[in-house]
Amino acid sequence: MELKGNINHAVCRWPYGDIPLEQFLDEVKALGIRGVDLLEPHEWKAATDRGLVCSMTTGYKFGIEDGFNDPSLHNALYENYTILIDKAAEAGISNIICFSGNRHGLSEEEGLENCARALEKVVKYAEHKNVCMVMELLNSKVDHPDYQCDHTEWGVALCEKIGSEHFGLLYDIYHMQIMEGDVIATIRKYHQYIRHFHTGGVPGRHEIDETQELYYPAIMKAIVETRFNGFVAQEFVPTWDDPIKALAMGVEICDV
Repeated sequence: MELKGNINHAVCRWPYGDIPLEQFLDEVKALGIRGVDLLEPHEWKAATDRGLVCSMTTGYKFGIEDGFNDPSLHNALYENYTILIDKAAEAGISNIICFSGNRHGLSEEEGLENCARALEKVVKYAEHKNVCMVMELLNSKVDHPDYQCDHTEWGVALCEKIGSEHFGLLYDIYHMQIMEGDVIATIRKYHQYIRHFHTGGVPGRHEIDETQELYYPAIMKAIVETRFNGFVAQEFVPTWDDPIKALAMGVEICDV
């Protein structure tokens, strides 16, 4: 598929988990997609052998609910992420996903301070390896009850506390439409803190076509206008009989 080159297209692996990895990567490359999100270290080589990039890696053993806002996990998190940073740097992978964790009764201020204290140390290590830690914004209304980093402004405040180009936000358009809406204005206002994007149809997290409420061409044009040069990864769960055709449609919609 011939693409315009204004958007760096990627796709998350997990919605296509029923397709064998190597077959999936071949299909992805044929669509002109350059990046694959949320691969684990043992999967990186299959992507790079095909000229693809692992655009956002994972290897986070604690899950989404237990994260950097929990001081009892800080030492274990540092150990986990420094190992992953070393592996990513050696493989030429730039982005590592991370999570705030659930509130578990913490106030917004307490969670922010806890995250900043732990991440400052991890991010300093990442700086030396030229790797970026990227915290995902998730909705706490539908999919991830009690998750703390559930509003853009909270994530931006964390970015400002850490104050490093090696820490940024994964702005998940699906999740933030559910939590706060006003997607285009938010992207324009806070684009300097956004390192990565995910897509998904609202409601339901399925195809990003006319069956859902967001108009993705306008959102993509707003992203291009900010001169964003990272990846936009499709993360909708396909409902079509042919999930790769659904993926091709999503890429075409976003290719502005």
